[in-house]
Order: sequence, then C-alpha cells, then structure tokens
Amino acid sequence: MQIRAASLQSGSNGNSIYVEAGGARLIFDAGISPAMAAKRLASLGRDIKDIDAVIISHDHADHVKFAGSYQKKYGLPVYISMLTMASACEAVKFMPDRVVHFFAGASFEIKGAVVRTVPTPHDSADGAAFVISCGKKSLGIFTDLGHVFSQLEETLGALDAVFIESNYDPQMLAKGPYPPFLKKRISGPHGHISNQESAKLVKTAGKLRWACLAHLSETNNTPALALRTHRELGVKIPLAAASRYQASHLMEI
Repeated sequence: MQIRAASLQSGSNGNSIYVEAGGARLIFDAGISPAMAAKRLASLGRDIKDIDAVIISHDHADHVKFAGSYQKKYGLPVYISMLTMASACEAVKFMPDRVVHFFAGASFEIKGAVVRTVPTPHDSADGAAFVISCGKKSLGIFTDLGHVFSQLEETLGALDAVFIESNYDPQMLAKGPYPPFLKKRISGPHGHISNQESAKLVKTAGKLRWACLAHLSETNNTPALALRTHRELGVKIPLAAASRYQASHLMEI
C-alpha cells in the first residue's frame, strides 16, 4: 500500500498537511480555512468531501484556528487531545459531538491508517507529532518540536519519509528584527529547531526516502537557505521545502 502526502500550507500564517494512507484521507492541522483547503486539494486532484478526519497537533492558532469550521461545513470529526481542545476553545468553536479525543502518546486507527502520536516539548498545552503507518510504510509529521528530544532520533530512524521542521537559520535569527525575548523563545527548549538541527536529524535517519522541510520562518529563513544547509551538512535524499503560499506536489512512498 502506498502513502501519499502533500503540504497544503506551512508556516506561521497557517499549517495543514494532507495524507492518504490505506482507505483514509486525512488532514493534519487546521490552520487554513476549509475553502482554502478545498482549493489546494483540488489543485492536487483531490476533493475535500472525501476527507475522513482532521487531526490537530496542538493549540496554537496557526494549527487549530479553523478546526470548528471543518466540523460545521463538512461534518468532519476532529481528533484532538482534551488539553489542546481546552486551551483552544476560547478562540475555536468546536462541535463536541464531532470531536474524538486522544492523549499525546496514544495511537488510533482510521480506515486502515494507524496514527501514532508522539509528545513534543513545544510550548503548547499538549503538543504532538505524528507517525502515520499503513502496511510496512510510515510517514512522519514532525513540526513545532521544541528541541531535539531523546525519542526524536529513534523515531525518525524508522520512517520512510517525513515532514520535518526547519524553522530558522541561527545567524538570521540573531541578526534579525525580533525582540530578544522572542529570539530566546524560538531557539530555546520549547520553541523550534533550526536548519542545522533538522539536517543532522535527516542525515542520520538512514531509512528515509524523502524529506519535506516545513514550518520555515518568513523572517529568519528562506527555502533556498534551508535546502542548501541540508545539502552542505550531507543530506543526500530528495528534499522539498513546503510553501507558505501554495500546496506542494503530491509525494508518495
């Protein structure tokens, strides 16, 4: 069985990743509107009406803002941890009868696709990364990681492909316009990982067939720089950089 996936949008202006595995058609994160998701899916030859569920990683607006809209417009179930929902409910109007709760660290199955959640140290209520498995193939969605935590390298080593955060270039961040507290938050243990940290993780994950660099900062990074850093640090596999403004092509394993 093949797994196919595409970034619909990636960055602080909204995040969403489409995955099809087994009989499941899934959207991970609801940082863009259903109308935008429908448009981006149509560009890939996919119909939003075929989506089976929306799965939320954490409570920050660029990942959860439109979760209730998918429920209301398309009747989709939203998979979300209880702590994440509690933190987001002031800004997001959920439909409780269309919510499925999980806790970070749990696994669940949707139409033959197994979704394993991996707790992250990002500064959110109950953040999770995801491993989607179908048959012998596995795809990772690893953004908003906080730092390179102990479980991360081992988990990546078992994946066939990954969407992985490559948020900032340290020099651009240090010399950039952000105030000191925000620079400290981004590079600290509960913020994001850099191009260099991402490259080292990808390089050591020997099973990967491809990686898509995700959640790039608009101010402290560029797609060209992120890709070049990975190549300079020895990454040989096919790479892509997810856009803040359009869908990627549909990638498969």
